[in-house]
Amino acid sequence: MTSSSSRPDPTAADKGTGGTGNRTATGAGDHATGSTGLIIASIGFLLMLAALDQTIVATALPTIVADLGGLEHLSWVVTAYILASTISAPLYGKLGDLYGRRTMVFTSVGLFLAGSALAGAAQSMVWLIVSRAIQGLGGGGLFVLALSVVGDVIPPKERGKVQGLFGAVFSLASVVGPMLGGWFVDAFSWHWIFYINLPIGAGALIAFAASFRPTGRRVQHRIDWAGALTLSVALAALTLTTTFGGRSLAWDSPEILGLIGLTVLSGAAFVFFEARASEPILPLDLFRNNVFVVTSLIGFIVGAAMLGAVTFLPIYLQISRGTAPTISGLMLIPMTAGILASSIGGGRYMSKTGRYKVLPIVGMAVIALGMGLLTTLSAETGALVFSVEIAIAGFGLGFIMPVTTTAVQNAVPRERLGTATAAGLMFRQVGGSVAVAVFGAIFAARMAAGMATGGGALAGGEGFNIGPQTLAGLPDEARRMIGETVAWAIHPVFLIAAGLGLAGLVAALFLE
Repeated sequence: MTSSSSRPDPTAADKGTGGTGNRTATGAGDHATGSTGLIIASIGFLLMLAALDQTIVATALPTIVADLGGLEHLSWVVTAYILASTISAPLYGKLGDLYGRRTMVFTSVGLFLAGSALAGAAQSMVWLIVSRAIQGLGGGGLFVLALSVVGDVIPPKERGKVQGLFGAVFSLASVVGPMLGGWFVDAFSWHWIFYINLPIGAGALIAFAASFRPTGRRVQHRIDWAGALTLSVALAALTLTTTFGGRSLAWDSPEILGLIGLTVLSGAAFVFFEARASEPILPLDLFRNNVFVVTSLIGFIVGAAMLGAVTFLPIYLQISRGTAPTISGLMLIPMTAGILASSIGGGRYMSKTGRYKVLPIVGMAVIALGMGLLTTLSAETGALVFSVEIAIAGFGLGFIMPVTTTAVQNAVPRERLGTATAAGLMFRQVGGSVAVAVFGAIFAARMAAGMATGGGALAGGEGFNIGPQTLAGLPDEARRMIGETVAWAIHPVFLIAAGLGLAGLVAALFLE
């Protein structure tokens, strides 16, 4: 490959737009009339809110259940948000391309803030779950539209720096969320976890509206309703399968088998309709674009490695090492620091040199190294060793985040910028969902086997469900046995994640 293949094309994002060549010309009927810095700042705050709301509820769930009841519906407080955001994200990408991202930002923020207000005022668990679904319908748009607006207002060579910064904001918000949620519960009440979104979101929206104005142009379009419906059903069925399979429902239960079948059938129907639609939600000819295909594959792998493996780090800390939940959150800061450093540094490197191919190659190699080191974890692993290992894994992850979005935005015509951005996020989300399900099944099976062979009172894998407070009340020998079993059971999770890193390294070598 020539060196030019790894440089963002400064004109690529303007192709197919009638040759305007205007770097601030945006989706249908929009343009930036104010400070680009104000646009990026406002979108960054909205992205931060959407990322926070994925995790901020976790530490407040016990308090919410004590207040509202409905323990049997507890998991839906988190699942409703993730399900709704996963379904809506690809649709926002296409609708933003068709009708303008300004309109779609107003829509998504409006839904997000309405859901936040309703969730804060919730008087029952069902009320809260429905409100979280409304939040998710808006939050899914914030992810896609924030990254798409960068492609609208920032020239191609500078996008990497901003996307790197956004990647850092997303990573920081995801880790800080549980700690911030715990602080709100202690200092105020769980209702303020949702109410705090209102003033921040409204302020960011006002700033965005003042700097990102419509042109007044209107173009007639045809919405691909069949594609939207079949893709939504496929993503919903897949999300529900990976959420409840092996946990609430057995993998061979009729419900899970039915969801798997629905995923396959609706996915096939989606491909059928997309091949015939005049304005498809996800144009199939994008899969003939090398950059789109490779970055989508890399995004899938990174989603699997990050969301899949990182999910089990708190379990290791709290159960194997007996760390308090708040302290376990603080112990993940080195990973966040690694992501921040490489994400911002990688973005600056792209902006300065115009090259990006080396970043995913290095990133995937470092991910494989970091995840491989994590396979050595034991109940006696020291805090310093643990911190170094997760920092290395985070450093590798951060290199990937600005590349996948920036590269694909510079490789597609402007009128497909939102669609391609949304597709990349969708593949990352699907990768994470699938990995969490697979890793969870492997971990639970090894826990069951380990606890059974241990011959203790907890035989049968109950160690997977035990909490830190219960663990503290057990005899020393039982705690030691559970700690060793958790560390042993978690090793395949990181081993597979390391293998995914190597697979991603191979894929990155083919990036043009």
